[in-house]
Amino acid sequence: MDKEANKTDRRFLQEADIEVEVGTDADFDTEINDNPVRPLSFNEYIGQTKLKENLLIFINGAKKRKAKTGKYDLDHLLFFGPPGLGKTTLSSIIAKELGVNIKTTSGPSIEKTGDVAAILSSISEGDIVFIDEIHRLPKPVAEMLYPAMEDFRLDIVIGEGPSAKSIRLSLPRFTLIGATTRAGLIPSPLRDRFGFAARLEYYNIQELTNIIVRSASIYKIIIEKKAAEEIARRSRGTPRIANKMIRRLRDYMLHLKQNAITLEVAKYGINRLGIDEIGLDDNDKLFLLTLINKFAGGPVGIETLAQAMNDEKGTLEEVIEPYLVSCGLIARTKKGRIATETAYKHFNIIKEDSLFL
Repeated sequence: MDKEANKTDRRFLQEADIEVEVGTDADFDTEINDNPVRPLSFNEYIGQTKLKENLLIFINGAKKRKAKTGKYDLDHLLFFGPPGLGKTTLSSIIAKELGVNIKTTSGPSIEKTGDVAAILSSISEGDIVFIDEIHRLPKPVAEMLYPAMEDFRLDIVIGEGPSAKSIRLSLPRFTLIGATTRAGLIPSPLRDRFGFAARLEYYNIQELTNIIVRSASIYKIIIEKKAAEEIARRSRGTPRIANKMIRRLRDYMLHLKQNAITLEVAKYGINRLGIDEIGLDDNDKLFLLTLINKFAGGPVGIETLAQAMNDEKGTLEEVIEPYLVSCGLIARTKKGRIATETAYKHFNIIKEDSLFL
C-alpha cells in the first residue's frame, strides 16, 4: 500500500471517528523480546521439534516466493495449547526469520471494530500481527477480520441510518498469528481462515533440563545438572514455569549463602514454594482435594467446582485442568470432572468404592 493511499485511508478512518494512532503504542507492542531468556531464533528454541520443522518449511517457501514475485505470502497461523509453552516466542522468531515487523496485541484489549481498523491501518507490507487470547475477541471484531485475512481489505461503515455510507480500505498483505488456550471457543469462520493450526505440547524432562541450563547461563547462575533435572521434573512441562523457578531459586541460593543452585538448594526452594514432586502447586492441590473431599471425587460441574474454590471458571479450565488431565489425575466427562485413581493415590487417600476410571 503506497503512502498516498495510506493517507487517504487514514482520512476515511478519521471520518469514521476511528483513532488511527491507537495501534502505535496503546493497543499493541512492536517489541516482545524484553525477556532475556526468550529465544531469538529456531536454533535457540528448544522443543516443539515437529512444529519448528514445519514452520521452517513454510518460512523458506515464503522467502523463495518473495524472491520471485516481490510479495510476502506467509499464510495465517494459529497456535493453541496451555499457557507458557512458547506461542508468543515462536511468533517473534517467525518475524525475525522473515525480516519483518511484528505487532502484538490481545483479544481482551481489542474492544471494538475501530481498534482493528486502527491496528491494521498502521502495518506495512509483510508485517505480522500477533493476537494473544484470540478466542476472547468480541464477535463484531472477529467478523471484521474475515475480509482482512482473506482479501486484505476492510469494510467500514461511516455514519448511521439512511445517510450511512460504506467504504472499502485496501490493506497491505500481512500474516495474522493467533494464539489461544481455548481453540474451541474461536468462531469457525475465523478458525477456518488460518492456513495452518498447531497444538503446542508439554515439554519432556530432557527438553526442560536443557532450557533450564540455558536460562541459568544467561542469568549467570551456576547450576548442577541434578538440580536442573529436579527443577524440570517439577515445572509441569512448561518453560515459563521453569524460568520463574530459576529466578526464585536464585533468591533461595543467596538466602542459604551458596554460590550455586545445587540439588539441595533446588529441593529446599521448590518445597518452600509449595510445589510437590510432580509439579503440583497449591492451586492444583486445592482443586483435587476439593473434588475429592467435597464432591466425593465427582462427577461435578466446573462452575460448581469454581464456586467451591472461590475461583474463576476460566482459570480452572485454562490454567489448572490441562496439566491435571495430562497427568491422568482428573477426567473431563459430560457429567463433570472426576478424580481418577491416580489422584487418590497421589494423596494417599483410600476411596470406599473402587469404581475408578
